[in-house]
Amino acid sequence: MEQETVLEGRAVLCTPGHDLLVNLGPFTGTIPREEAALGIREGTAREIAILSRVGKPISFTVTGVAEGAPPQLTLSRRRAQELALAELLRCPPGTVLPATVTHLEGFGAFVDVGCGVVSLIGIENCSVSRISHPARRFTVGQEIYTVLTGSDPDQGRLFLSHKELLGTWLENVARFSPGMTVAGWVRGVKSYGTFVELTPNLTGLADQTEGLAEDDRVSVYIKAILPDRMKIKLTLIHRLEPEPGPEPLSYFITSGQLSRWDYSPPGRLAHKIQTVFG
Repeated sequence: MEQETVLEGRAVLCTPGHDLLVNLGPFTGTIPREEAALGIREGTAREIAILSRVGKPISFTVTGVAEGAPPQLTLSRRRAQELALAELLRCPPGTVLPATVTHLEGFGAFVDVGCGVVSLIGIENCSVSRISHPARRFTVGQEIYTVLTGSDPDQGRLFLSHKELLGTWLENVARFSPGMTVAGWVRGVKSYGTFVELTPNLTGLADQTEGLAEDDRVSVYIKAILPDRMKIKLTLIHRLEPEPGPEPLSYFITSGQLSRWDYSPPGRLAHKIQTVFG
């Protein structure tokens, strides 16, 4: 308590007054409602931020110990979040952070970056390959990596991205060669062809469009790889049965700090994809 050490326990009960009871080793502690989440005291967070914690591990500090047998412990999840957020706000842009996906919306994925501090990865930053919904890339509860693109200390907000950790065009295309037949996902159907995702950061173009819809799973034959044009030519073989959930993610970067990220091959000026941090 004196050192404000952040601990973790499982919330076992939410009272009618929305206090949380938490297992803490051999003891049970109480998190008062206003200490159960950032924003509850100010009215900017909904009660679901408390109710949804039951049955899950949560972080907190000890704020009070009353004598008794056993001693009565008062805890604060809010304080643990404040400490975590203060530490995260000191991180420079480009810092790679582990995170856990908490829920998905059409516009992006919400992730916990520590002690219940939640931030958003916009759908446009989930991957280079465009997706119709973040559920095409993530599942709730999935542990992922993110990269900090900026922060707003006054508002206590963090801005995150994800695509920079999934490799450049050259890093991804190195897995493939002409003559291979591989599985992929349809990510766009146009009059001139079908865009097929081979990896989250790599898409090729097939001539066929008949009978295909976005998010179909297909097998394709790789006809040609053109690094100077950043293009992959594909031939559709057939549609595959869908798989439950997205493909597992493969990261090229999982730690450290980035200063810049160039997706496009060196020397390419047209349609250059680049992120400069800070």
